[in-house]
Amino acid sequence: MEQRQVGVTSAGIQTLGADFQLDVARWAADAGYSSFWVAEANAAEGFAILGAASQVAPSLGLGTGVLALQLRTPPLAAMAAATLQQLAPDRDVFLGIGISSPAVAGQWHGAGYGPRPLAQVREYVALVRECLTGESVTFAGDFYNVKRFRLGVRLGDRRPKIVIGALNSAMLRLAGEVADAVLLNYLPASHVAASVEHVRAGGNAQIMAYVHCGVTDRDRYADAARKDLFSYAVVDAYADNFRRAGYTDSVDAMHERWAARDRDGAIAAISDEWVDGVQIMGDAQHITRSVQAYADNGVDLPIVFPLPWGEDRRATVEATVRAASA
Repeated sequence: MEQRQVGVTSAGIQTLGADFQLDVARWAADAGYSSFWVAEANAAEGFAILGAASQVAPSLGLGTGVLALQLRTPPLAAMAAATLQQLAPDRDVFLGIGISSPAVAGQWHGAGYGPRPLAQVREYVALVRECLTGESVTFAGDFYNVKRFRLGVRLGDRRPKIVIGALNSAMLRLAGEVADAVLLNYLPASHVAASVEHVRAGGNAQIMAYVHCGVTDRDRYADAARKDLFSYAVVDAYADNFRRAGYTDSVDAMHERWAARDRDGAIAAISDEWVDGVQIMGDAQHITRSVQAYADNGVDLPIVFPLPWGEDRRATVEATVRAASA
């Protein structure tokens, strides 16, 4: 099948097993997708899945979207990305990194979450790039100090590309300046143009975006969408992102109920407009149109994020992958 510039991620099914994630890669390859992406939090380790995917879906580019950068030193990240590139020498490899959150990086993994995220991301990317050259690297920074590191993985002309996951204006500008691409997440298609404007203030990075969508019964699973949105909106960076996307009243109402320790009320405060803008559910035609809307609004590479909400989760995810490739 002719390859279409649309990616797919298994991020939404991380806890459902490695085999399921590899099935998503197989379905994507069969449907003509261009790349397969993984995320990483507390389930499958990202590069292990991508290494396996490089063998079971040999037509697909491979990407992390995204890794908490605190969990790997820049030389180790370069080693991992270079190893993956060696396994897939004729395909794009994307090293997607982000500053994560105090809960994931700090509490779950004990890796800390510092007060200068922009400076840390800038330094991390600079050091990864140096490590990927294959030359001897000595680096003295505010966050990382390396002496005489040399990458021992031999690469051809194709090298891993660096992607930054970004939400706020400053990180978007930084991604535009120092990264090959920026990965947007949890935003409606209508908010893409505003994000692109910030990226372009920094540079010409490629624009990628997760499109959260599912071929499923919207009314039946709207509450699942609300619970997922709630789990992110309690984080200040995501709350601000949702406000900028136009959901201020709903975000504020949610936080008011959450501050009162009324979790059920907080979830119920998430509006239908917010659900339908970010967690897209419906029939196959609706999903196809919705993915195209992101491209029409300035996304160079939409990455389908299948929502596994259905009586048969495998069937729901497969139907979503098939629909979004149309």
